[in-house]
Amino acid sequence: MEIVMAFVIGILFMTATYLMLSKSLLRIIVGTGLLSHGAHLLLLTMGGLKRGAAPILGENAESYTDPLPQALILTAIVISFGVTAFFLVLAYRSYQELGTDNVEEMRGTEQND
Repeated sequence: MEIVMAFVIGILFMTATYLMLSKSLLRIIVGTGLLSHGAHLLLLTMGGLKRGAAPILGENAESYTDPLPQALILTAIVISFGVTAFFLVLAYRSYQELGTDNVEEMRGTEQND
């Protein structure tokens, strides 16, 4: 199962890199979202894909899953959601002001500086 996850993570990173190198601001935002999803899957895979009981230790706890990777991924999901929301608001505001989402056109010319 780890081999399949490694291929999925590689495809997500590859697609995210391709999208982040484009000139459209929305594609860059989608690329950062895919990159964060790839990082979440990487953390989950590196933590180990184990099956076991709930991470509650008691007297009869022989096998349990480690809750630390799940807590790290949950924190990373919340942070990536906030960053994506900020990027979307920033892109919407820049589209309202400049009328384009092309990064090359947002630079402007030297005459306007």
